[in-house]
Amino acid sequence: MPLRGIQVVELAGLAPGPFCGMVLADFGAQVVRVDRPGGSGDVSHLSRGKRSLVLDLKQPRGAAVLRRLCARADVVLEPFRRGVMEKLQLGPEILQRENPKLIYARLSGFGQSGRFSRLAGHDINYLALSGVLSKIGSSENPYAPPNLVADFGGGGLMCALGIMMALFERTRSGKGQVIDANMVEGVAYLSSFLWKSQKLWSEPRGQNLLDGGAPFYTVYKTADGEFMAVGALEPQFYELLLKGLGLKSDELPHQMSTEHWPEMKKLFVDVFAKKTKAEWCHIFDGTDACVTPVLTFEEAAHHDHNQERGSFITDEEQGVSPRPAPLLSDTPAIPSLKRDPLVGEHSEEILKEFGFSQEEIDQLNADKIIESNKAGSKFGILYPNTAAFRK
Repeated sequence: MPLRGIQVVELAGLAPGPFCGMVLADFGAQVVRVDRPGGSGDVSHLSRGKRSLVLDLKQPRGAAVLRRLCARADVVLEPFRRGVMEKLQLGPEILQRENPKLIYARLSGFGQSGRFSRLAGHDINYLALSGVLSKIGSSENPYAPPNLVADFGGGGLMCALGIMMALFERTRSGKGQVIDANMVEGVAYLSSFLWKSQKLWSEPRGQNLLDGGAPFYTVYKTADGEFMAVGALEPQFYELLLKGLGLKSDELPHQMSTEHWPEMKKLFVDVFAKKTKAEWCHIFDGTDACVTPVLTFEEAAHHDHNQERGSFITDEEQGVSPRPAPLLSDTPAIPSLKRDPLVGEHSEEILKEFGFSQEEIDQLNADKIIESNKAGSKFGILYPNTAAFRK
């Protein structure tokens, strides 16, 4: 795998940070997740391929343990607000002094500077501040989709990209660097097409070519209460759409006659409502009409195309999830199929690998600097209270 041998120390957080770490782990990095003591279980759901070390960073000796880990690591991934790591004496100026090759990835909501840098936020807030939320929703109100766009696209994935670029640059300079990845700027960058194609968005929300305004680029309900997605933008694809619907173009307004879009949409609504999703799939499958079924997660995992490509994987607990992407021809990701680690399951194992003696480990345990929670123990559901780090 392309990241084999890369050591990553991930400070446990929610959503974007764990996703970034999972991407790195899927492609071969050895990811150690540093959890807080005294929690109630891993709620990130994104710990595939990682190992867990419970470490109390609020104690000076706990911070010292992390410094020792980072002295031998390639990447540290921290998801906290500006200033948190500096208060713990774990900022980049300290860690990179001890390890100049360390890549220090900071993943936050608003970035490491600016008036919002110390504020709390969530996906909807980052979407709003980036300008993207203004383009999503109905003509009456913007609405936030599930937290994929800012948290995972603009946050976790952009941070992973930054880490990859920093690793590549290090092969030439031999030096690490600090990455300021944040959801506001990340999702704004994702929206570059919106910024550079503003003529496409001149009408109110929901009335433009690509946001549901066009009758040939939207979703329709079928006779059985299911849905079909239509994306027949190009004229030749639009003709195939009309053919499948049993309509004739010479009996309809021109495709791009925007003043007729509302009545065209009503017509398409009536036609789609006459057949089931399965019947429409039979009509449109194998054509270039750009009409596809709206699948549930279960349907997506069992769809013929996805099955043929192996697009979804099943772990040892029979949980189904997407296969890592993209697919590399020579060094593809090999995701772990084992269960996610328990919090603190690998504490002693990790410290031994990083050069700690058994005597040091025993003392850290005794002093409650670390916790060692084995599978089946009563501590097997501990989870770090990451909210405490955000205060």
